[in-house]
Amino acid sequence: MKVYRATAEQVGKFWHIAVPEINRVTQARNLREADAMVTDLISIMTDVEPDTFEVEMELLLPPEALAHKEAAEVLRNEAATAQAQAAFESRRAALTLRENGYTLRDIGAALGVSYQRAHQLVTEGRNESRAS
Repeated sequence: MKVYRATAEQVGKFWHIAVPEINRVTQARNLREADAMVTDLISIMTDVEPDTFEVEMELLLPPEALAHKEAAEVLRNEAATAQAQAAFESRRAALTLRENGYTLRDIGAALGVSYQRAHQLVTEGRNESRAS
């Protein structure tokens, strides 16, 4: 399937959408309209049905907004990594407590989770230990 690349940039009240491959530009009032507008443009200019191609649209954002967006993505990735590490450590703590003779209720109390969650942590910890 053919893929057309388009760039969209807000200019005043409108979004200008350029499709370099066909050397044409269209506009939309908002990003909700942008996909339909660019699809119609390509379909009309190339005389092909809209379901025979895809459009990859890149938003051209102001540099400051782009910098903040990229920083947010980095922080989200770091948070996801930290969350995964915290979950791993919780499973290891639960399994270690179980191996030291703690009951599931005591593990739950020690880790600040419910009895059911303590059971899940111990089970998941055992599965991880077996897999490694």
